[in-house]
Amino acid sequence: MTLLPGAEPFSQDGGTTGVVLCHGFTGTPQSMRPWADHLAAAGLTVDLPLLPGHGTTWQDMSTTTAGDWFSEVESSLLKMDEQCDRVFVMGMSMGGCLALRLAEVHADKVSGVVVVNPSLAVESRLLLLAPLLHWIAPSTEGLVGDIKKPGVREVGYDRVPTAAAATLPKLWRATRRGLAAITAPILAYRSPQDHVIGPQSLRILTSRAVNAALTVHSLENSYHVATLDNDAAAIFDGSLAFVREHSRSGEGPKR
Repeated sequence: MTLLPGAEPFSQDGGTTGVVLCHGFTGTPQSMRPWADHLAAAGLTVDLPLLPGHGTTWQDMSTTTAGDWFSEVESSLLKMDEQCDRVFVMGMSMGGCLALRLAEVHADKVSGVVVVNPSLAVESRLLLLAPLLHWIAPSTEGLVGDIKKPGVREVGYDRVPTAAAATLPKLWRATRRGLAAITAPILAYRSPQDHVIGPQSLRILTSRAVNAALTVHSLENSYHVATLDNDAAAIFDGSLAFVREHSRSGEGPKR
């Protein structure tokens, strides 16, 4: 199957500190690639997988589930844990949810979490209706491309496969229930002007991740896809500083 331009997965070996990056629902690694490149250039070992069903056609994605997407990033984490002394997980939107879920399920393997506009609840009308719509409409209008910066495009589907979207609530529920299990530090970025994810998800994170040191930064000049937007450099530099801080401090698991 031919991939969309820029949808290719990315990995690069570096030092003994690794990072697994998770892209968002109906998106591709293209939205995360500048972030991955920044971390790799700093000498980190980086893996940015392509989630199953993504990067080709929305029809391909319609046969996949949130469980498939989690399994892909979980496999990446387990492989990196064998290679690196410390592993950090990072993600945007649904990818942020996947990163948090990894830190819940594999608390002994995750040294820190960075999330950008994470998705933890139904906040889009289209996603709210997906469990019903998938019986009568195979797809709805797309969610990608919420970027403030002129001339920047996100590579992803212009249609949302409703059958795949209908599997998201199970992932959200499991992640919400498990937030108290996260003991690794969390760095969260939130765009006040986000036309995809509303404020509820961050409220859930701040109220339920009670056993993690949580820091939240506001992205005042970006929309949802902040990794391609005006505040991208702040995310890249901040996440790298976060990794360096928590690698030195001795916090989190170390093999």
